Amino acid sequence: MELKCNSCGMNLIGEDDFVRFGCPKCNEVEIVRCRKCRRKKNTYRCKECGFEGP
Repeated sequence: MELKCNSCGMNLIGEDDFVRFGCPKCNEVEIVRCRKCRRKKNTYRCKECGFEGP
């Protein structure tokens, strides 16, 4: 299973400080974000609907 941050692409296998949630707009894609990208408020993009958010 591959688990990467949607913002920076960092491999999160073995990490414990990340979040996973459904896209706020379509809820079809799981968004995964690392601690650094959450803290810096880096944007992410849903691959299904194109929604962008911090």
